[in-house]
Amino acid sequence: MNLKEVIRSDKVNFTGIESSYFLLGLLSAFENRFQTMADSTMKEISWKQFFAIICINLCKTPPSVKELAEIMGSSHQNVKQILLKLEKKGFVSISVDEQDKRKQRIELTDYCQEFCEKNDEMSRALLKEMFAGVSEEQLQTTIQTIIQIEDNLGKVHASVCSECGYLEFHLEDTAKIKK
Repeated sequence: MNLKEVIRSDKVNFTGIESSYFLLGLLSAFENRFQTMADSTMKEISWKQFFAIICINLCKTPPSVKELAEIMGSSHQNVKQILLKLEKKGFVSISVDEQDKRKQRIELTDYCQEFCEKNDEMSRALLKEMFAGVSEEQLQTTIQTIIQIEDNLGKVHASVCSECGYLEFHLEDTAKIKK
């Protein structure tokens, strides 16, 4: 069932849901559906592994694990697990940074470059099909909206109140909000 079918379904009632909640749900459901499709399309690696490769490829110099985690928006531990799987499959090499022995640098292998070149046409066709009927203006608006939401997210911090056990949201420059 795709998103439109879910929305039109008599099995789910979206009446009264605020647009912001609805958008977060759509983004989460879309990510799940996209990951499923991408995982089934690329047999050798998962979407998350391919996303790591894309992010490494965008870096001007070989990133550290920490730098890559920041770019991917994921934890150091999750990225490290992804990289270890990619290293085992021959897609990346992980080496000690020469200036700082505590850091590990990540580089794409020749095998990875060949894989990307081999799958480039298929990836482009897939994206063309996915974004059919979506204008450049719509894409730019969506990009700017998501960037703004993420900027706002960086201002929100949640913790559990030690006195009452409720979840507290701490907003920069504002009082605590208990939920």
